[in-house]
Amino acid sequence: MIRKQWSAMGLGALLAVLAAGLAFPAGAAADETTADAPKVNLVIDVSGSMRERDIDGQSRMAAAKQAFNEVLDATPEEVRLGIRTLGADYPGDDRRTGCKDTAQLYPVGPLDRTEAKTAVATLTPTGWTPIGPALLKAADDLDGGTGSKRIVLISDGEDTCAPLDPCEVAREIAAKGIGLTIDTLGLVPNTKMRRQLSCIAEATGGTYTSVEHTDELTEKVNQLVERAADPVVTPVAVEGAARCADAPALESGLYTDREEFGQERWYRVDVAPGQELRASVSVAADRAVNPDYAVLLRAVTEHGREIVRGEAAGNGRTDVISTGLRYPKPESDGDGGDGEEAETGAETVCLRVTNSFSAASGVKTSPGMPLELTVDVVDGPAQAADVASFGLGRGWWLLGVLVVAGFLAGVLWGWLSRWRVAVWRTN
Repeated sequence: MIRKQWSAMGLGALLAVLAAGLAFPAGAAADETTADAPKVNLVIDVSGSMRERDIDGQSRMAAAKQAFNEVLDATPEEVRLGIRTLGADYPGDDRRTGCKDTAQLYPVGPLDRTEAKTAVATLTPTGWTPIGPALLKAADDLDGGTGSKRIVLISDGEDTCAPLDPCEVAREIAAKGIGLTIDTLGLVPNTKMRRQLSCIAEATGGTYTSVEHTDELTEKVNQLVERAADPVVTPVAVEGAARCADAPALESGLYTDREEFGQERWYRVDVAPGQELRASVSVAADRAVNPDYAVLLRAVTEHGREIVRGEAAGNGRTDVISTGLRYPKPESDGDGGDGEEAETGAETVCLRVTNSFSAASGVKTSPGMPLELTVDVVDGPAQAADVASFGLGRGWWLLGVLVVAGFLAGVLWGWLSRWRVAVWRTN
């Protein structure tokens, strides 16, 4: 009898061990899947002004709840979604307490639609508008993982917790290089709110949208949540040097950096014979700058000889200015130019980025402005396809056809005209 009991216990233990062995790999796989999943944090303003009834005959809060319910129904399964509130809990007049009023309504993770809708239904417009503190907490909510990260901020007014400027907060988040994008939506916007929400979005490469109807809000939030599920290329954070000799070596890819006003940044790229270097740079004016500015991208040799350049100028009407260049390296280069020996291997090309932005009065210059650099080293074009014929390339043949066709049309028209005149005289 005792032997039977020990046998049963041993069999039970064996089954438990086998079950645990099967369970752990599945859990590990689930963790890996979660780590790569895209994450979205919806940040909703629940301040007292959300009571205003000026969106399709209902309050701003009611419009936001309706939009959230529809968005929750349409959220892709692979998206890990969370909801954070600002101004939802403290109804008093103490500014210090009101500016801490931000809470995680629904944690970022696999979405339980019923639970999330129940949480949204409890929201009541209450207090202050601490946008800056809410953004800092929302960024912490998204910490970890390698998937795309996006914050969608919905507000009907500007921040009421200065001097913690939410635009500066957004710049600090962008400077961390974690690939987090903040999109902002303004309900029934005014000029001051529009300026602030636009600044927040531009600092992280996001978008600002003005919303005045419930269906517009639903459509835009759906677009942003679905966009998070799209595969994206996350820029690699890199720090350019003050001279080419100390510059980081880059391969084909997308890079992000920060550049101070009037500063220059250097990067290095190896280009083998028969390859073509294609590079572009974009610098975002994420704060108030003086009009009339420019960005210059130069490709130079290690000895300082300029190979090619790209430049662009702005007059204050755009917040991002971009330029690019192309450098095809020949298969063989017998002419070393300014004393350089003929290259038989890869050539190191130095990329120099400079700007002529200047700060408006009272504007902070640190951290630097967001800089995005794209580097692509590809096989060079075929020689025959790139050679121009009489300066016209393949367009020469088209021009020849047009000339012949024009000549024949002229002859035909002349003959018809003479025939019509002859007929007219005869009649």
